[in-house]
Amino acid sequence: MLQTQLKVIKADGSIEEYLHTKVMGSINNALGETGQANIDIAEQFAEVVTFFLYNQYNRRTVTSGDIFSMIKVVLAATDYEDAAVALSEHHFERKLKRSRTEVVSVDIQDLTDAELLAGAEEPAGRSRWDKSRIVDDLITRYNLCRQTARTIAAMVEERVFNMGMTLVPSSLIKQLVLGEAASVLRAQRQLQTV
Repeated sequence: MLQTQLKVIKADGSIEEYLHTKVMGSINNALGETGQANIDIAEQFAEVVTFFLYNQYNRRTVTSGDIFSMIKVVLAATDYEDAAVALSEHHFERKLKRSRTEVVSVDIQDLTDAELLAGAEEPAGRSRWDKSRIVDDLITRYNLCRQTARTIAAMVEERVFNMGMTLVPSSLIKQLVLGEAASVLRAQRQLQTV
């Protein structure tokens, strides 16, 4: 019997297909935070989560929060409590960074623009960081599939957070999006030729 592809309702309300490999990556990253990265264990735990979702949950959709909770339960129930804690800490750190980061409609070209960003003047067009805006823009303006757009947006978010900036000029985001899009599209082409 062929099962229907499970859909995940993301925190921003968007819907995407459930990816077993994404769950596996999250588990392995959590294990890695505690010095216990092991792709075989991550694969086994992801199988448990996937099995439960498809065979026990008995719905066609699941929230990303439910998946997050299931991963934590699997880790905690299998003597990997430290990894479950690390996963929670990473999740809350991410939320905190998202709440503290703002995008400013500034195109940094010279020192005057930099002064505007630095707060010498109150910048117009401030908005809270929201990577789903990048996703939507890539889908509507460039006709990318949602999964590719989410991958690019996640890569941009990682770069922005690693910079430690709380006020990010929109011109920088545009450059990061273009750079990461080029990397992802190049990788996709390479995979198609293999």
